[in-house]
Amino acid sequence: MAFFAASVDTPEENRKFAEHLELTYPILSDPGKEVARAYGVVGGERQRAARWTFYISPQGRILHVDRDVNPSTAGPAVAERLAALRVPPAK
Repeated sequence: MAFFAASVDTPEENRKFAEHLELTYPILSDPGKEVARAYGVVGGERQRAARWTFYISPQGRILHVDRDVNPSTAGPAVAERLAALRVPPAK
């Protein structure tokens, strides 16, 4: 299982943010918003990236999209969804 965040901010902004929060996972940068548009998190009137969580299989298939992410409860929500998708716990 792999876990990462994606952002439309620059790599430097993401590096500073990750250091500030002492994150243990990478933040991918998409300042041109090409990937964000492809996944539908920006577009139309929404130019700021929506905070969505995508669950993607090892084969690249999108299994679930959580479009109602609350940062204060995201950790338990992700764990619950992974269990519902029958993803084995990380070792």
